[in-house]
Amino acid sequence: MLTFSGSLRVFLALEPCDMRKSFDGLHAEVINRLGEDPRGGAVFVFINRSRNLLKLLHWDGTGLWVHAKRLVRGTYRWPNPADAKNGKLSLEPAALAMLTDGIDLRDGVRRAWFERS
Repeated sequence: MLTFSGSLRVFLALEPCDMRKSFDGLHAEVINRLGEDPRGGAVFVFINRSRNLLKLLHWDGTGLWVHAKRLVRGTYRWPNPADAKNGKLSLEPAALAMLTDGIDLRDGVRRAWFERS
């Protein structure tokens, strides 16, 4: 599990993204699609069309980080693009941790596919 400070800003890009993109491509997505500064210290979260792969772009003050997580089975529960303006949704860092750990943010329950045996 990744941990971030409680003061960190987190933005979800609500529209699916081409996951072949890495540092430069995601940097451009943050500027052009989300209207944010990628070097502002926030974490930007992108998802693919099938909702089983997340990528995070984060500037730590010295360079960009790209984190990726692909699910073995199941999908992430992702907000609808109509849920927010400007194609992005702001999250608390704790909510990002819950999302990546398989917690459904709508009802706070661990998704059945994520249960560990």
